[in-house]
Amino acid sequence: MSSDKMGRLAGKVAIITGGSSGVGRATCRRFAQEGAFVIVADINLDGAKMVAQELAGQGMAVHLDVASEEAWLYALNLAVDHGGKLDIVCNIAGVGKVGTIEELDLNDWQRMIAVNLTGTMLGCKLGLATILQSGGRGAIVNMNSIAGLAGMADIAGYGASKGGVTMLTKAMALHCCQKGYPVRCVSIHPTYIDTGMLDHNLMNTAGGYEERLQELGALIPIGRIATPEDVANAVLFAASDEAAMISGSSILVDGAQLAGLYNPG
Repeated sequence: MSSDKMGRLAGKVAIITGGSSGVGRATCRRFAQEGAFVIVADINLDGAKMVAQELAGQGMAVHLDVASEEAWLYALNLAVDHGGKLDIVCNIAGVGKVGTIEELDLNDWQRMIAVNLTGTMLGCKLGLATILQSGGRGAIVNMNSIAGLAGMADIAGYGASKGGVTMLTKAMALHCCQKGYPVRCVSIHPTYIDTGMLDHNLMNTAGGYEERLQELGALIPIGRIATPEDVANAVLFAASDEAAMISGSSILVDGAQLAGLYNPG
């Protein structure tokens, strides 16, 4: 892999899970714009290929079920084979289901844990090994949520999976520091994002999609929900050398939602 394109990630090789849509797709685009060679990883291979084609020679697609260790090993080996090394892992793939503890279905719980927590663990563990073995240096960025920092009654299972990611990120960051590894670990905590994770069908039945967006935006002091690009920009910063002193931290992309009591008055 070689690139004459300069940017904040020039010469870096990154694998981004959930790359076919939403924040993952936006992150793939931003990374390529900043000079990285991007492995667009997703369980939806056709979608990943479409995103990779947009990157003008700066990326390639791979099928990845993040809950599978075997699939991770294949994808990471592909990244090194085509990029020459690995520097950055972005664990962005995720699933969610609305429900209180009383409403929480065991199958939904197990799926959220498998994708959101186990998938992130595998990306951290195997991604770290690949970065070190290939001579890379950089960061592992874990997509999280404000629900990983503050309890929310109506998303009990999702919040639990993201709370696990918060602690996993901190543990990994400390481990890398203790070992002297050239790898940082950061988690990104967005508020509501205008992506498929919002469940458009549910939104439409809740009074209309645009009306529901306005209702959600009213809960956020800045006055709107986040776009995929808002979150991708935070991921870009966390992965870049500009964030060289940031590890083990939770970066909020929440429009001041967790800043304190809010009175829109």
